[in-house]
Amino acid sequence: MICHRGLRYAGITLGCLIASCSINLFLVPSHLLTGGATGIAIIVYYLTGLPIGLQTFAYNIPLLAAAWRLMGRRYTADIIIGTGIFSACLDITRFLNAYAPLNDYMLAAIFGGVFNGIGYGLVFRMNGSTGGFDIIGAIMKKYYSFGMGGVIFAFNCVLMCVSAFLLGVAPAMLTLICMYVNGTITDKVVAGFQRRKAVLIVSNQPEAVADAILSELGRGVTFLHGQGGFTHMERDVVMAVVNLTQIAKVKLMTHAIDPMAFMIIISANEVEGPGFTQPGRKILDKFDEKRDG
Repeated sequence: MICHRGLRYAGITLGCLIASCSINLFLVPSHLLTGGATGIAIIVYYLTGLPIGLQTFAYNIPLLAAAWRLMGRRYTADIIIGTGIFSACLDITRFLNAYAPLNDYMLAAIFGGVFNGIGYGLVFRMNGSTGGFDIIGAIMKKYYSFGMGGVIFAFNCVLMCVSAFLLGVAPAMLTLICMYVNGTITDKVVAGFQRRKAVLIVSNQPEAVADAILSELGRGVTFLHGQGGFTHMERDVVMAVVNLTQIAKVKLMTHAIDPMAFMIIISANEVEGPGFTQPGRKILDKFDEKRDG
């Protein structure tokens, strides 16, 4: 348990460090922003020179107090740790401002968004948080049933309007590009890059199709009991989760067994279980025992 917790906080720290390096290498030298409380801190930094990390932590104090009161201690404790680590990393990596690798503002926005997304995604994947507008979104969702994404987006839009007035329209527009890339990469890191496909097969020979998937691909199969809406005939629907590279083989095997089979292929962002996050040899062993028996 202690080891697991240590790895989790190591992952949160690494994610905060990556995001902080990205902000200080790509965004700040190009006078771009990021979202949330850090974005406010960057605007004030451009105007006054106050440290971004110290500001970020200060702006989060009233939000953390509200979270402690409204969301509970357990929720707030992790955010305090994440906010503290992220704020410290922002100021520790401040020296990277002098080593900006890009002079092109568009490239800075894109690469800043990519590495920000990797950092934040790693933090979120470890079930951590860096505070800011996430706290407001969580409170609004709990007490007013507003979607967190919509609340955070609304606050970031206000932030972009303020930045456009103070810093100019071009930096604000480039920041929107950065935030879009950031959000996309964050989602991919949180969901995992190992995308799978869930296959639903309606066939008159479900047993034969299932045996082919088990023996040829080594993937588990589940039978879903269904009924035709027009014919009212009872039949089994074969469900399996496979890799992207196995989709073509599933199609060929299924149509070879039953040319009239109906197939639905659905994207599965994250899959956990034997054969994916755990060794899948037991599935094949059980299938072989059943077939030999």
